[in-house]
Amino acid sequence: MKNILLIGGSYGIGLEIATQLQNDCAVYIASRTNEQIPENVTHLPFDVTKDAANTLELPDTIDGLVYCPGSINLKPFKTLSEEAFMDDLQINFVSLVNVVKALLPKLKNAEQASLVFFSTVAVQIGMPFHTSVAASKGAIEGFAKALAAEYAPNFRVNVIAPSLTDTPLAGRLLNSDGKKEKMGDRHPLKRVGAAADIANMATFLLSEQSSWMTGQVLGVDGGMSTLNIT
Repeated sequence: MKNILLIGGSYGIGLEIATQLQNDCAVYIASRTNEQIPENVTHLPFDVTKDAANTLELPDTIDGLVYCPGSINLKPFKTLSEEAFMDDLQINFVSLVNVVKALLPKLKNAEQASLVFFSTVAVQIGMPFHTSVAASKGAIEGFAKALAAEYAPNFRVNVIAPSLTDTPLAGRLLNSDGKKEKMGDRHPLKRVGAAADIANMATFLLSEQSSWMTGQVLGVDGGMSTLNIT
């Protein structure tokens, strides 16, 4: 049975991934909260901004790693401070780097580990008020491709780039039916994403079905990044 570690997977997309994998894998969630985590998923108290991942009580081998923490800090560039950029960079990218570095020995023990990170559709197409989050998520895409090249074939690294998804992280953007409809209409498929839409791709990337895929940035975005229907 494979050992899968989700960093920050106690709600939203991470929780959906854990739910999908819980019957076929040994799933570990390292996060600050555990209210919704299924009983047969192991929860490890962990704050990615403060704690070191090499202190987590984990098996010697990690077959899959998913990094879930992120931010949606949408403000005009002129109002964003340097601190705001640094905060987004810290949670989205620097903490990810620290986690991967700390877990390298356990990942290298796997026959071929799979690493899954998250970016955003805004990196590819450019959107107003996304300067901070797009910058930090863009760093993830570059890091993932370089890491995939450096560690192939020992492990695979892929990135999912969603559009707006109905999760607690996006709560203030989707806190009414009217907002959901308006945001959904911006997408060719006429709805915002659901946690399961993104989790389905993540579980695929963690499985042997994707064993010939690495270094990819995969848009799961309702067609937003590639289709212009206006």
